[in-house]
Amino acid sequence: MIVEQIYTGCLAQGAYYIESNGEAVVIDPLREVEPYIKKLNAMVLK
Repeated sequence: MIVEQIYTGCLAQGAYYIESNGEAVVIDPLREVEPYIKKLNAMVLK
């Protein structure tokens, strides 16, 4: 299981990305979705 906090310094907001067994979830997502897409693409390539 991978748990990672994605934080934006300029807005002082954070989200959590959790990945396990080929599935992922984002808790309290930020408006910018690019970090999530990059992580999901990396997960698929594993």
